[in-house]
Amino acid sequence: MPLKNTPRPLWLTFDCYGTLIQWDEGLQEAVRELLARKGAAGTPPEELIAVYDRHEHALEQTPPHRSFREVSGEGLQRTLAELGLPESPGDAGLLAGRIGAMPPFPEVVGVLRTLKAAGHRLAIVSNTDDDIIAGNVAQLGGLIDRVITAQQAGAYKPDRRLFDHAHAQLGVQPAEVVHICASPHLDHAAAREIGFRCIWVDRGTGRRLLPDYQPDATVGDLRGVVDLFATLGW
Repeated sequence: MPLKNTPRPLWLTFDCYGTLIQWDEGLQEAVRELLARKGAAGTPPEELIAVYDRHEHALEQTPPHRSFREVSGEGLQRTLAELGLPESPGDAGLLAGRIGAMPPFPEVVGVLRTLKAAGHRLAIVSNTDDDIIAGNVAQLGGLIDRVITAQQAGAYKPDRRLFDHAHAQLGVQPAEVVHICASPHLDHAAAREIGFRCIWVDRGTGRRLLPDYQPDATVGDLRGVVDLFATLGW
């Protein structure tokens, strides 16, 4: 067990979407509604989402830094153009507005409560804007101590500047945190570069590990973190 004999972390940091919050499920629902509005209900939502993800990630890494709301809107605009679907004024608002309403996975609040009761300090590090994530954090039972966003750092994952900013804000060195996440492409790339400990939440979505990085532990959902920490005496 790679985490064995490593010190108890001063902070647990979490990715938000896909780790704590039901991102894939919420995004598919929003995209189905979007396609239905355009008379394209027969288009698989996965097709639009794949194109959207490509544009969104490219825009996030293209200077100058822009808000996620702007990036998401332009990413969707480019996606619709690529797929030959008509654009409507409310498209970007539909998508961005749905994100903050996406709920947590069923086990999340209970697990966060257990971790908090064990004395862990809990932070979120997320590729989003403060006003968007506020709706998600409000559903987490007041258990999150700090929320650090791409908007605050002026950088999106996998750019290490977001994590450098987060660690500075938390007053820790990378070795003093354990990061818990579902995204190999974004979070594992930063863990590989910076060297912080990382637990992968593999919810069976088909996301694949990077070819040159292995997380320190893998769990099927957040309950696995509690079980893991019990074996570590954390």
